[in-house]
Amino acid sequence: MLKNIYILTFCGFLLISCNVFKGKKKDTVSKLEGTWELNYITGPRIAFDGLYPNKKPSINFDTKENLVSGNNSCNSYTGKLNVTDNKIDFTEPMAATKMMCLYGQGEQVFMSTLSKVTSYSVTDDGKTLNLISGDIATMRFTKK
Repeated sequence: MLKNIYILTFCGFLLISCNVFKGKKKDTVSKLEGTWELNYITGPRIAFDGLYPNKKPSINFDTKENLVSGNNSCNSYTGKLNVTDNKIDFTEPMAATKMMCLYGQGEQVFMSTLSKVTSYSVTDDGKTLNLISGDIATMRFTKK
């Protein structure tokens, strides 16, 4: 009888600990939810306002439907959201509109940089999203 009580107690603790980790994982991913506007990107020697003179790129995460979408300063894009903990992957092809873009290289720079992202971080106040390639923050967004 005492052995059965110990087994039930152990199973109870095991189930509770699994739920704690599930909640933590979901909470990490839920910080992405919503629309973010780009305010920094690495790489090009062109000033940020020169890359995006009319419209800054944006990204929207729908964590319930596992979708990512947004605007790359000219065209809209959408695709599947691949995220686990703080790892994120934008390498799967995304559907995009094909409007003619008159202003520079901003669209190509944004999509190319996005495809190299491997992880993310959201600041404690939830207002800044950093997309990271390796260990370098390559894109920074603010919550809209």
